[in-house]
Amino acid sequence: MQLVCPAGNLPALMAAIDNGADAVYVGFRDQTNARAFPGLNFSDDDLRRGIACARQHRRKVYLALNTYPESARMSEWHAAVDRAADIGASAIIAADMAVLDYAARRHPDLPRHLSVQGSATTQAALRYYHERFGIARAVLPRVLSLQQVERLCAATPVPLEVFAFGSLCIMVEGRCQLSSYVTGASPNRHGVCSPARFVKWEEQTDGSRTVRLNGVLMDRYAEGEAAGYPTVCKGRFDVGGEVFHALEEPTSLNTLGLLPQLARAGVVALKIEGRQRGAAYVASVARVWRRAIDELQASNEKWSLRPEWQTELSAHAEGHQTTLGPYHRSWH
Repeated sequence: MQLVCPAGNLPALMAAIDNGADAVYVGFRDQTNARAFPGLNFSDDDLRRGIACARQHRRKVYLALNTYPESARMSEWHAAVDRAADIGASAIIAADMAVLDYAARRHPDLPRHLSVQGSATTQAALRYYHERFGIARAVLPRVLSLQQVERLCAATPVPLEVFAFGSLCIMVEGRCQLSSYVTGASPNRHGVCSPARFVKWEEQTDGSRTVRLNGVLMDRYAEGEAAGYPTVCKGRFDVGGEVFHALEEPTSLNTLGLLPQLARAGVVALKIEGRQRGAAYVASVARVWRRAIDELQASNEKWSLRPEWQTELSAHAEGHQTTLGPYHRSWH
């Protein structure tokens, strides 16, 4: 299985390659990708340097163009596809059908991966994208059980990639409306769940901190309490007089224990989430997964999950806790 790691900048890309990533996925510094944070992502020059480094080590670089353009701005996404082809990306990761159609017509030799934002969860959907747009791979949304993944792998017309570790979204990817409800800026079109211009931190006299999103209180942190970037889904709210994470607790997906099952199912690639994270995160997580994959390949049925792997991964998890998420559930 291929290990696909995130990179929000050139140092993170280098860290991914140095620690065993088979491929790295990146984005341009604009709203064509779903991690359009200020100060994140690649200039054309940095991306050329990153791709040159990847090729030197026989690794791949995938370019995420996975947001949904407004019709009046479609030319920006077309231009991004052209830039990806010109710079030499190994593949693009796209969700919008118009973007996929343009890429298939103008750059047929540039492989096209269906983004998780495309929300393809059935054999029929995968077949449609394959027949209509010639996708070479599809990334499955993080809402499927392991049994559903196994059934799709058995029937899919294209190779499948799954998320293996990182932030877990409670929404079906590409369908989230929470942020746009509060800010008017859709993460599916503007590339970020909580645009920085709407985020306001305030220090309180008792040492606590509050954070608001477009004026709406998302959370209040006690003095010394770790604070995360505010999103609606992971905020703490007053519900019936009780304050708690009403929608989703901060936690990270960790499927390391399912590695043998994913391999037997025929999953071709394991994706690490976190283009907004730093090079140290990328290096540590990539190193653990590289060891686990290599040991599974070498020992097969004798493979065992090492406690030290889980300890290292948990240190990088949101809220320092992990979950199998929908991969493991009692209903299907």
